[in-house]
Amino acid sequence: MVLPWPFPDDDARPAEPSPPAESDDRRLAAEVTQRLNGNRLTRRQRIVVEVQNRVVILGGTVESPDVRLTAGELAWGVRDVADVCNTLRLTDRQRPRR
Repeated sequence: MVLPWPFPDDDARPAEPSPPAESDDRRLAAEVTQRLNGNRLTRRQRIVVEVQNRVVILGGTVESPDVRLTAGELAWGVRDVADVCNTLRLTDRQRPRR
């Protein structure tokens, strides 16, 4: 019977478990929320922040297109964010009329 013996350069040790992605998502959600709360345009808006696999999902309603754009830019500014899905809607009084 022959048992394999790893060479010194071989990495035969089991890989260390990586931290769960869920904790990264929570951290990113907290950072995005903090940025939104710290900005004068987005501070008093009804914005819901959700993060799944480093993708930030912004939901809720905002007062103007400028606020919607600013919220998306703030989310993109957070380190380690892979993508931003900006589903923010304008309040009924701000929607363009047809």
